[in-house]
Amino acid sequence: MVALTSAAGVISLLDESEELQIYALKKLNTIVDQFWAEISDSVSKIEVLYEDEQFKHRNLAALVASKVYYHLGEFDESMSFALGAGDLFDSSISNEYVETIVAKCIDHYIYLRSDNQVDEISPELEQVIEKVFERCFEDKEYKQVIGIALESLRLDIIEKAIKAGDSKELLSYVLNASMTLVQNLNARNEVLKLLVGLYKNLDEPDYISMTQCYLHLKDSISCAETLKDLVESKELLMAYQIAFDLEENATQDFLSQVIDYLPEPAGKNEADMETDEKTPSTDAISNIRKILDGDLSIKLNLEFLFRNIHTDLQILNATKDAVDSRNSMYHSAITFANAFMNSGTTSDEFLRNNLEWLSRASNWSKFSATAALGVIHKGHVDQGLKLLAPYLPQDGVSSSPYSEGGSLFALGLINVNHGGEVLDYLRNALGKTQNEIIQHGAALGLGAAGMATASDEMYEELKNVLFTDSAVAGEAAGLAMGLVMLGTSSEKAIDEMLQYAHETQHEKIIRGLAIGMALIMYGKEDTADSLIEQLLQDKDHIIRYGGIYMIALAYCGTGNNKAIKKCLHVAVSDVNDDVRSAAVIALGFILFKTPKQVPRIVQLLSESYNPHVRYGCTLALGISCAGTAMPEAMELLEPLTKDQVDFVKQGALIASAMVLIQSNETMAPKVASIRKLYETIIKDKHEEAMAKFGAILSQGILDAGGRNVTISLQSRSGYNNMASIVGMTIFTQFWYWYPLTHFLSLAFTPTAFIGLNSNLEMPKLEFISNAKPSLFAYPSPMKKQEKAVVEKVATAVLSTTAKTKARAKKNEKEKNGNEPDSMDTDEKKEETQMEVDSAEKKDEEVEKQEKKKKQTFEKLGNLTRVLPAQLKYITFKEDSRYVPVKKDIVGGITIMEDRRKGEQEELLEFSTPKQITTVDPQDEEPEPPEPFVYEED
Repeated sequence: MVALTSAAGVISLLDESEELQIYALKKLNTIVDQFWAEISDSVSKIEVLYEDEQFKHRNLAALVASKVYYHLGEFDESMSFALGAGDLFDSSISNEYVETIVAKCIDHYIYLRSDNQVDEISPELEQVIEKVFERCFEDKEYKQVIGIALESLRLDIIEKAIKAGDSKELLSYVLNASMTLVQNLNARNEVLKLLVGLYKNLDEPDYISMTQCYLHLKDSISCAETLKDLVESKELLMAYQIAFDLEENATQDFLSQVIDYLPEPAGKNEADMETDEKTPSTDAISNIRKILDGDLSIKLNLEFLFRNIHTDLQILNATKDAVDSRNSMYHSAITFANAFMNSGTTSDEFLRNNLEWLSRASNWSKFSATAALGVIHKGHVDQGLKLLAPYLPQDGVSSSPYSEGGSLFALGLINVNHGGEVLDYLRNALGKTQNEIIQHGAALGLGAAGMATASDEMYEELKNVLFTDSAVAGEAAGLAMGLVMLGTSSEKAIDEMLQYAHETQHEKIIRGLAIGMALIMYGKEDTADSLIEQLLQDKDHIIRYGGIYMIALAYCGTGNNKAIKKCLHVAVSDVNDDVRSAAVIALGFILFKTPKQVPRIVQLLSESYNPHVRYGCTLALGISCAGTAMPEAMELLEPLTKDQVDFVKQGALIASAMVLIQSNETMAPKVASIRKLYETIIKDKHEEAMAKFGAILSQGILDAGGRNVTISLQSRSGYNNMASIVGMTIFTQFWYWYPLTHFLSLAFTPTAFIGLNSNLEMPKLEFISNAKPSLFAYPSPMKKQEKAVVEKVATAVLSTTAKTKARAKKNEKEKNGNEPDSMDTDEKKEETQMEVDSAEKKDEEVEKQEKKKKQTFEKLGNLTRVLPAQLKYITFKEDSRYVPVKKDIVGGITIMEDRRKGEQEELLEFSTPKQITTVDPQDEEPEPPEPFVYEED
């Protein structure tokens, strides 16, 4: 058979009778892959045959046209004709053409369903998709089915796939995938409602995942019902664990709703009247209320940080000695670094040792120094008012408005995201004063403590302060209004704040309101789109800046493509540098759950000619890659730490500390060189002040919380960590206003393992970390810098003088009967003995180090530091008395099941100081001497 060299003859038959046209189409269908370029010139003739309803082989014409358009790269046209081919297009055939068209069909199907255009879906398209589902079910490719079904919102197919495969594994897969794949909030809620029902129907219901779904759905009633059911079915340990997880992830408003729906704990007399069976459940409900209230979690985390403090004060002392503390900028930087290093540890040793240095703080430096006590004592809820008593405003007595305002801010930071009774105190302080500095502190404190309470009363009180039109008080009020109404998407609040932002002349107030509005739309995703567009079109660049932060907060952690595109567009197109910088920073918030993507996305931007864009890149990397020690992030940051522009260098230094927080040299070799870089910049007299500020701040971040906290924008269960995200958002505003730096402490998450028994006590327990101890060890302390001793220059000795002295010495010995010098021998013996001792000590130390290096595991106990990267190495022995209730250990506060009930338990006691003495730089009087008693002989 002679091979065809041209399709011209076959194409010419398309102009002949119907029979020849059918023959031509059949022949073209077999040779189209070879002669598609030639056929493409006559594709219009094939299309005419397809459109002719009298033509019996329309399907065949459509198939040929589809293949021609496929080769031309016109995939939309190709798909359209393939669907017109009906049964002739066989989606089960495995070749490049069919796979491409099927993929195109799936994309089109997903687009139509997600865009509510279900009526536009043709029966042919539906048929192709159904065949794809069928084939996946036959091949048991359940995850593939779920992926398509999730994006196209086919809940029936999701349910079918979960029931057909390994239900537990697939449910977990769907829960995680629904958070990233389903971009529409309402559609995602439908998926979560389906999952709740499926979790309930498992052989062993997964209550932890169920409550996670309820939390996403903001269904506080169902959360309370689940806890009640668990208590009634005597599954108390699981109820406690869920309560701790809720307390970690939910807002104050949500938790108070859950508490309200739980039954009131019975009074003592009522409890006595109850039967023996019901008393434990009453106690359990009381315990759950106590957990949800947050006091217990705060107390346990405080205990962990206090017990394990590893702050290296030598670093702070060296920094203090290296810079001029009369410069308020450096004074503030050291204040912040000390606050971060000791965050939540209650250790104010550095302040006590440097009272004279502390007393040099003036004006806003004094405000920040007083507020720093709130970061150091964060979580010391019981003692907050007592600790800050010397600084807080008092009737009739006025000290410094800066220390009074700072102390009110400190009070908010101690009670952050856990308002309680302190809210009334702060509201009272805000209402009593007309001083803008005190109002500033009270508003910030109220925002921090009253975060996400959605309290209308607090909002109105803050609005009254805003309407005084004071730049200083108004900025804090705008921020605090956003913090109080966090995530509520309140239309009333947005309207009032936007209107006032347009009316006021103060940039500080506009900025406070812009960030406040962004906070109100936290987590709202596509429901915030119209408002975002409105803000981004505003002629005022500060309001556009707020619009960018609204994208960051509305879409934080979603990885939403639309949001990323919008930020990238603004980053290269806006006329204002601050807006462009913010657009790049926003990428860090949107992508923090997939940090590996960020270095790739910002790589080109990090080489931008615009320093503000480069600065944005540094913080985007710091925020998204925080605590990961990711080499790719450090590769981009290293050149930026040597940037010619001081503020870019500052951003790179701060971001490097965020990325490397809690890393040692074994885990991340770059740590040593970065620490050295901070030190060099601080000591260099010719270095820019902004770079020094960044280096000092970075030292505090790198060793935050006594080296026992990390920066994490998501909780251990993968849920967005609201307090961390908010803290990080406001911290990035320190560029405009230094006191806001303290908000970074909200992002510090203790890396603790805290095990509790059924009585919520801390038992002594043991577990194994199957990794080299050096891998997750604390960093080595800074080497003490010995003062250089000035050596005397040796005096020149003439040879004749030396000979004379030697002769005289010889004569002296001969006179003494040639006896050896006893002093000489004693000294020599002593020297030899010391050499032997030091050699032995060195050998012992080397042996210890060698042993440690050889160890492949270590035993750990309760209330110890376990880093996020270490969790996968943690195991419990088979004969362990205590094992976690959760199947997958995720650290944090973990309820433990006691396998040997009835045996005596060894418990750990709380050691956090109950009595606090205050630090007052003004009060340097020595303590009175001990009483002297004179006794006669």
